Amino acid sequence: MFARRLPTAFALVLFGFSTAYAEPPARIGQFDAWGAYSYRSGGEVSCYVLSTPTSQAPSAVDHGNNYFIVARGPDGKAYMPEAAMGYDLKQGAPMQATIGDATFTMFTKDRHGWVEDQSKEPTMVDAMKSGSELSLQATSQRGTATSYSYSLSGITAALKRIKVCE
Repeated sequence: MFARRLPTAFALVLFGFSTAYAEPPARIGQFDAWGAYSYRSGGEVSCYVLSTPTSQAPSAVDHGNNYFIVARGPDGKAYMPEAAMGYDLKQGAPMQATIGDATFTMFTKDRHGWVEDQSKEPTMVDAMKSGSELSLQATSQRGTATSYSYSLSGITAALKRIKVCE
């Protein structure tokens, strides 16, 4: 399960710096709270959308840079949601993503979280398209309970844009 996620995590790493082997990501559109990006690596193009939190708690801790990402799958049709945190997550502690009345459990590794049951990824993306806010709860490696809110304004348009990304 984790192996198929590496390109998405790699995209976020590239967001911060470029290497001799890959071009830095290019923003191909901004849709309200969501940016659409593409990057080339080894002759392949990867596309994703990302957003930053509109709020985070507790306010007295350093959260680092946090993102919620939805990457276009290798088939160009499926979408893969991922949380990328600015701090190490507690090993074995799941994340909870809530959109409206739907809750999705996410497993964590290092600074990232992915939908535990991959078959629920399309349901989560559909909920994101019809929802207004995504709430995310996580636990830091130090045991601090954290929470984030992401606006879902623009997610549908951003996903449409990366569907045809080349």
